[in-house]
Amino acid sequence: MTVLDYTLWIATLVIVALVIVPVAIHYLQRALKAARAIEHNLADMLTAGVAIADHTGAVPALDDTISAAVAMKPVTVSIEAKTGLVATLLAGRAAHGGRP
Repeated sequence: MTVLDYTLWIATLVIVALVIVPVAIHYLQRALKAARAIEHNLADMLTAGVAIADHTGAVPALDDTISAAVAMKPVTVSIEAKTGLVATLLAGRAAHGGRP
């Protein structure tokens, strides 16, 4: 090998050691920092997701509530009719001064 070959080889090694390696380390540090931030955010999301799941655990019970409300509908119609009769009776008594 000639002196020019050695000079080019040494220049290439110096460029790699002084430019390429520090740039690569910088980008690897940025990637590591971003990965840690993502990991932290995912942990927060997991905590929030668990809390949401705990708070929405009673949603299926709403089906039971709706079923009970539908079953109560005929009873409420009957109660409304009877209270209407009682209101009419009381209004009639009030019209006659409290006597039947």
